[in-house]
Amino acid sequence: MSKNIDVIKVQTKRHLKDFINVPKSIYSHLEQYVPDLDSDVRSLFDPQKNPGMKFSVIQPFVAYQHEKPVGRIVGIVNNKANKCWGNKNVRFSMIEFVDDIEVSRALIDAVSQWGIAQGMDTLHGPLGITDFDKEGMLVEDFHLTGSINTIYNPDYYPHHMEALGLEKEVDWVQIRIKVPEQIPALYQRVAQYCREQMELRVIKLTNDMIYRQGYGKKVFNLLNEAYMPLFGFSKLSDEQIDHFLNKYLPVIDKQLVPVIVDNKNEVVGVAITMGSLSKAIRKANGSLWPLGWYHLLKALKWKHEDNAEMLLIAVRPDLQGYGVNALFFEDLIPIYNRYGFRWAETGPQLEDNVRELSQWKPLNPEIVKRRRCFKKLIINN
Repeated sequence: MSKNIDVIKVQTKRHLKDFINVPKSIYSHLEQYVPDLDSDVRSLFDPQKNPGMKFSVIQPFVAYQHEKPVGRIVGIVNNKANKCWGNKNVRFSMIEFVDDIEVSRALIDAVSQWGIAQGMDTLHGPLGITDFDKEGMLVEDFHLTGSINTIYNPDYYPHHMEALGLEKEVDWVQIRIKVPEQIPALYQRVAQYCREQMELRVIKLTNDMIYRQGYGKKVFNLLNEAYMPLFGFSKLSDEQIDHFLNKYLPVIDKQLVPVIVDNKNEVVGVAITMGSLSKAIRKANGSLWPLGWYHLLKALKWKHEDNAEMLLIAVRPDLQGYGVNALFFEDLIPIYNRYGFRWAETGPQLEDNVRELSQWKPLNPEIVKRRRCFKKLIINN
């Protein structure tokens, strides 16, 4: 480690403030960057606000050079995921650094040594506690604007990872489509089959259905079931489900969240989408006060941005491959047009998830924003 670089565990309010502010200088000239809300970052390290800390150990670090903060990183040991997958992995997350290999080296070394002390043997990331946290370092398309649910980083980041001996573990890609004016005929035919032969239908949830009738938990139980086989996933706990329900569903436009039920009213599919908040978050500059809340409310309620974020799609495993997703497209395309969305972009999808990626073919998809999870052995067994 360079004698001019000190990596400090975040233990004081000053350290946490420096941790939060590191990206603000790194990205000051990059208009593609969409910042996290400062309040969300603070919540990550608060056991009262982050139920994932009940089964994970988390340690944030800040790198200082001549007392100036020049980088940050978080170490995470997700005990539930490690038990599920039979690994001894320490995850790194929220990594940011100036273009100095000694800074990135110091950060990676700090989390590696911390992970070894926790009994881990492999470093990988960027990954959060859950599969719904931001994950994957951007390795292509740095000219494209980021989003509130994905990582954006400068182009030198992946070069540093490779120089430090980290290798590719998996890649995710995103799909970008132009919203068609009409529903493609193929989707219409398959959707009709799903309604008539499989007795499936699309519903829109109300607050009463979500909370009193239990549909909110049914949706997340479906996500647990559908995503269980995917890389790095660990089942959401009841406390995490309640956290997501209380934090996100009150503000999301439920017209943009089609839910598929069968003839027994069981939830078998869900698509969680929303209008992009990228421009609003950039105007807020990481803070809801004094006017950040106004920019967000305006984008949510009054003046939509011109693209939609398709955060996730999930179908019950026994119904996957039967075209059930056509019901989502049949429902959402007219709504997207009514809202004035010209483009839509998915969340990150594993590059080898052929079934997931193939569903977009009728919409002439463009593959964008490749992201990578890196890994490195930190101790020999």
